Amino acid sequence: MSEGRRTWIFPDGDLPPPGDPDLPLEGHESLIVLNVGSMDASIQIDIFFPDREPEVGIKVSVPSRRVQCFRLDKPLGDRQYQIPFGQYALRLHSDAPVIAQIGRADVRQPNLSYYTILGYPAD
Repeated sequence: MSEGRRTWIFPDGDLPPPGDPDLPLEGHESLIVLNVGSMDASIQIDIFFPDREPEVGIKVSVPSRRVQCFRLDKPLGDRQYQIPFGQYALRLHSDAPVIAQIGRADVRQPNLSYYTILGYPAD
Protein backbone atom coordinates (compact mmCIF):
# COMPACT_ATOMS: atom_id res chain seq x y z
CA MET A 1 0.00 0.00 0.00
CA SER A 2 1.35 3.44 -0.90
CA GLU A 3 1.57 6.24 1.61
CA GLY A 4 -1.28 8.64 1.02
CA ARG A 5 -4.48 8.73 -0.99
CA ARG A 6 -5.61 10.36 -4.22
CA THR A 7 -8.90 11.85 -2.99
CA TRP A 8 -9.39 13.82 0.24
CA ILE A 9 -12.54 15.51 1.54
CA PHE A 10 -12.73 18.31 4.12
CA PRO A 11 -16.37 19.05 5.03
CA ASP A 12 -15.61 21.58 7.81
CA GLY A 13 -14.13 24.65 6.12
CA ASP A 14 -14.99 27.92 7.83
CA LEU A 15 -12.64 30.68 6.73
CA PRO A 16 -12.36 33.19 9.60
CA PRO A 17 -11.81 36.92 9.04
CA PRO A 18 -8.22 38.17 9.43
CA GLY A 19 -8.95 39.94 12.73
CA ASP A 20 -7.13 42.86 14.35
CA PRO A 21 -4.21 44.09 12.22
CA ASP A 22 -2.21 44.68 15.43
CA LEU A 23 -2.20 40.96 16.27
CA PRO A 24 0.89 38.98 15.27
CA LEU A 25 -1.18 36.30 13.49
CA GLU A 26 -3.99 36.66 10.95
CA GLY A 27 -7.06 34.50 11.09
CA HIS A 28 -6.78 32.00 8.25
CA GLU A 29 -7.00 28.41 7.11
CA SER A 30 -4.31 26.49 5.27
CA LEU A 31 -4.44 23.33 3.20
CA ILE A 32 -1.25 21.36 3.89
CA VAL A 33 -0.32 18.64 1.40
CA LEU A 34 2.54 16.17 1.87
CA ASN A 35 3.83 14.28 -1.15
CA VAL A 36 6.25 11.55 0.01
CA GLY A 37 6.22 9.84 -3.40
CA SER A 38 8.72 9.92 -6.23
CA MET A 39 6.49 11.78 -8.73
CA ASP A 40 5.10 15.31 -8.61
CA ALA A 41 1.41 15.52 -7.68
CA SER A 42 -1.01 17.46 -9.89
CA ILE A 43 -4.01 18.29 -7.74
CA GLN A 44 -7.49 19.52 -8.55
CA ILE A 45 -9.46 21.28 -5.80
CA ASP A 46 -13.25 21.62 -5.79
CA ILE A 47 -14.86 24.04 -3.32
CA PHE A 48 -18.45 23.58 -2.14
CA PHE A 49 -20.68 26.19 -0.47
CA PRO A 50 -24.00 26.12 1.40
CA ASP A 51 -25.63 28.77 -0.81
CA ARG A 52 -24.15 28.59 -4.34
CA GLU A 53 -22.76 26.25 -6.96
CA PRO A 54 -19.28 24.84 -6.35
CA GLU A 55 -16.05 26.17 -7.81
CA VAL A 56 -14.43 23.17 -9.46
CA GLY A 57 -11.12 22.37 -11.11
CA ILE A 58 -8.74 24.72 -9.32
CA LYS A 59 -5.26 23.34 -10.03
CA VAL A 60 -2.23 23.26 -7.74
CA SER A 61 0.80 20.99 -7.58
CA VAL A 62 3.15 19.59 -4.97
CA PRO A 63 6.63 18.40 -5.99
CA SER A 64 7.76 14.90 -5.09
CA ARG A 65 9.10 14.41 -1.57
CA ARG A 66 7.88 17.87 -0.48
CA VAL A 67 5.25 19.48 1.70
CA GLN A 68 3.30 22.51 0.48
CA CYS A 69 1.07 24.88 2.42
CA PHE A 70 -1.73 26.67 0.54
CA ARG A 71 -3.18 29.62 2.47
CA LEU A 72 -6.91 29.54 1.84
CA ASP A 73 -7.39 33.21 2.70
CA LYS A 74 -5.18 34.11 -0.30
CA PRO A 75 -5.88 33.58 -4.03
CA LEU A 76 -5.64 29.85 -4.76
CA GLY A 77 -4.20 27.87 -7.64
CA ASP A 78 -4.07 28.43 -11.37
CA ARG A 79 -7.28 30.50 -11.33
CA GLN A 80 -6.23 32.57 -8.30
CA TYR A 81 -9.68 31.93 -6.83
CA GLN A 82 -10.40 33.71 -3.55
CA ILE A 83 -12.50 31.66 -1.13
CA PRO A 84 -15.00 33.97 0.60
CA PHE A 85 -15.13 34.16 4.39
CA GLY A 86 -17.52 31.69 5.94
CA GLN A 87 -18.50 28.06 5.49
CA TYR A 88 -17.23 25.87 2.67
CA ALA A 89 -16.00 22.32 2.02
CA LEU A 90 -13.11 21.02 -0.10
CA ARG A 91 -12.55 17.98 -2.26
CA LEU A 92 -8.99 17.39 -3.35
CA HIS A 93 -8.12 14.92 -6.12
CA SER A 94 -4.49 14.13 -6.93
CA ASP A 95 -2.92 12.07 -9.69
CA ALA A 96 -0.41 10.76 -7.11
CA PRO A 97 -1.01 9.61 -3.52
CA VAL A 98 -0.68 12.47 -0.99
CA ILE A 99 -1.51 13.17 2.65
CA ALA A 100 -3.66 16.26 3.33
CA GLN A 101 -4.85 18.25 6.33
CA ILE A 102 -6.31 21.66 7.08
CA GLY A 103 -5.10 24.03 9.78
CA ARG A 104 -7.20 26.92 11.12
CA ALA A 105 -6.12 29.97 13.09
CA ASP A 106 -9.18 31.76 14.46
CA VAL A 107 -8.43 35.08 16.15
CA ARG A 108 -12.04 36.18 16.75
CA GLN A 109 -11.68 35.60 20.47
CA PRO A 110 -9.05 36.70 23.03
CA ASN A 111 -7.79 33.11 23.43
CA LEU A 112 -6.31 32.32 20.04
CA SER A 113 -7.63 29.09 18.57
CA TYR A 114 -5.44 27.00 16.27
CA TYR A 115 -6.02 23.43 15.26
CA THR A 116 -5.49 21.00 12.43
CA ILE A 117 -7.66 18.22 11.08
CA LEU A 118 -6.81 15.36 8.80
CA GLY A 119 -9.16 15.04 5.88
CA TYR A 120 -11.29 12.05 5.01
CA PRO A 121 -9.34 9.84 2.55
CA ALA A 122 -12.11 8.94 0.11
CA ASP A 123 -10.34 6.30 -1.99
